[in-house]
Amino acid sequence: MNARPVQESATTRLQRLLTMVPWLLANPGVATARAAEQFGVSTEQLESDLALLFVCGTPGHLPDDLIEADWEDGRVFVGNAEAIARPLRFTVDEALTLMVGLRALGAGAGLAAPEGVVGALTKLEAATGEAAGLVTRVRVDLPADRGGELLARAQQALHQRHRIRLRYASARDEVTEREVDPMRVLNLDAHWYLEGWCHRAQDVRVFRLDRVERLDVLDVEGVPPEHASPRDLATNPYQPGAADVVVELELEPSARWVAEYYPVESVEELPGDRRRVTVRAADPGWVRRLAWRLGGAMVVTSPPELVAAIHDQARAALTAYPEQARR
Repeated sequence: MNARPVQESATTRLQRLLTMVPWLLANPGVATARAAEQFGVSTEQLESDLALLFVCGTPGHLPDDLIEADWEDGRVFVGNAEAIARPLRFTVDEALTLMVGLRALGAGAGLAAPEGVVGALTKLEAATGEAAGLVTRVRVDLPADRGGELLARAQQALHQRHRIRLRYASARDEVTEREVDPMRVLNLDAHWYLEGWCHRAQDVRVFRLDRVERLDVLDVEGVPPEHASPRDLATNPYQPGAADVVVELELEPSARWVAEYYPVESVEELPGDRRRVTVRAADPGWVRRLAWRLGGAMVVTSPPELVAAIHDQARAALTAYPEQARR
């Protein structure tokens, strides 16, 4: 039974692997700890990445087609990966497609194009020469849906330094009313997020905009306290707090999806296609509700006080039913 490294998006991991291969080829024999530090991951995560690279390669899937990776002696050697040792060049069609996408991103929700988008477009236009003129003939119309309106309002509050009041439905079946002083609006893995100082939590929080049921810009100054600083969201927008409760769950096959849907710290495969996962919860209430909803498909095994609370409240709920219905 092997514990899996901390969960992250496939996009984040792919970006790291594509950057990792050329660097490792240029630094043969680098110490495992040094390579992990270079990419900002643990040595366990690095070894997991190398194990994945070991089964990747060019079409054919024969031994000579696969990337060679060796790290067992504490030093990393990668070979047979020259095909991705250098950044691939775009074809003209690929470059034009990317430029259209960047223009669409810059035009999203009526906002000014972010600095990074402008810089990327400038470089692509210089590289494609006359072909770049074709992009100016393409018109991109984005639907003015509710999500776009929320994004525009969040950006407006950020620029005007106004406080926001929002009704937020988290992934943990909890709906709350909050007042937030916005710090930044950003896009991660095709989702828009608002980060700001939450007066309810008295801490920095990150809110996914497609889970916001209502967002109002208040006529109140929204300036975060001086000690509030943006979180490192490079790998995962969810950042657990130091005071969070560590909860251990055991999942039956029908509840394996919990490990993909909720942010988890670790996943351990068990016999019978079951899983043991560890999560952190600022408010364990959502864990109780999930356990009741899934019944025996998800069992909370730790901490003991949460286990007792789930059992006691489940028994109390049963008293509302006739005795014959409980058999």
